[in-house]
Amino acid sequence: MKLSTPRWWYVRERPPMPVTRALLTPLSWVWAAVTARKIARARPVDPGAAVVCVGNLTMGGTGKTPVAREILRRLSEKGLAAHALSRGYGGSLAGPVQVDPLRHTAAEVGDEPLMLAKTAPAWIARDRAAGAQAAAAAGAEAIVMDDGHQNPSLTKALSLVVVDGETRNGEWPFGDGAVFPAGPMREPLKAGLARADAVVLMLPADMDAPDPALVRLFGATPVLVARLVPAEPPPVGPQLGFAGVGKPWKVERSLKAAGCELVDFAPFPDHFAYDEATLGRLEARARDFNAGLVTTEKDWVRLPPAWRDRIAAWPVRAAFENEKALDDLLARALPKSA
Repeated sequence: MKLSTPRWWYVRERPPMPVTRALLTPLSWVWAAVTARKIARARPVDPGAAVVCVGNLTMGGTGKTPVAREILRRLSEKGLAAHALSRGYGGSLAGPVQVDPLRHTAAEVGDEPLMLAKTAPAWIARDRAAGAQAAAAAGAEAIVMDDGHQNPSLTKALSLVVVDGETRNGEWPFGDGAVFPAGPMREPLKAGLARADAVVLMLPADMDAPDPALVRLFGATPVLVARLVPAEPPPVGPQLGFAGVGKPWKVERSLKAAGCELVDFAPFPDHFAYDEATLGRLEARARDFNAGLVTTEKDWVRLPPAWRDRIAAWPVRAAFENEKALDDLLARALPKSA
């Protein structure tokens, strides 16, 4: 399923109950019940390496992959053999298989694993326990799992949930708390927080401090503040931007905030597979503005190779406000990283 995120999911007050939402609400009850039963009945496996899970409470668009990359980078710098693990959403391979960026495509292993493989050895596996065991057998001392907070198959040394901290523009990260498909939640907030060791609250680069009302929702759960910041400046000159991510409108805002001369922006569903016809239309539209084309790093790895020299990738990274707090969490969970 390619998810096109409804903006009304992220309205704090319950929106008018349209017929569509009324029909979706019973399905959300089923989703929540199935998730809770799966977690309650699970018998987690110890793969032989410490697992750090970077997950979500909502359906996407929070910045968890940049957080996973930053943790991989920090663990590797401390001399730990840290590997990434992903389900490989959108890819055709079931795994376990180690991602080779020179050989594999996003159609085979998914876009996020290709990004992670630039930082550390990365594995994809629909059976996450089998993937973790394969990574451990290949020498991984720590496994950073990108997504999987609702996957109970592995024993986790540390569970982080990444939350979008944007509370301006009428938005609220959990909407009115409704579970998918009636809302953005993967499970009820209270249930998800109960299994989290800490929250990573991802703020926009131009937001000074988190909303106190949002922070209060997390109760005693520690909160680490981070921001998605440009890893390099956006391209110079007029640009037509596009993105197929969980919240494409946030990419548009971020490009503008970074100083990009954005003349137009095209949103696509998360993990969208770009074909020649779509890219041709984007190029023609950019030509009308005498502009270049720019997209996210996650979108860029999904482009056909022939288009990659014609479209600029704009990478971002997760910058933590209190790096020591993150290192302390990692040290407690993975003593070898201290």
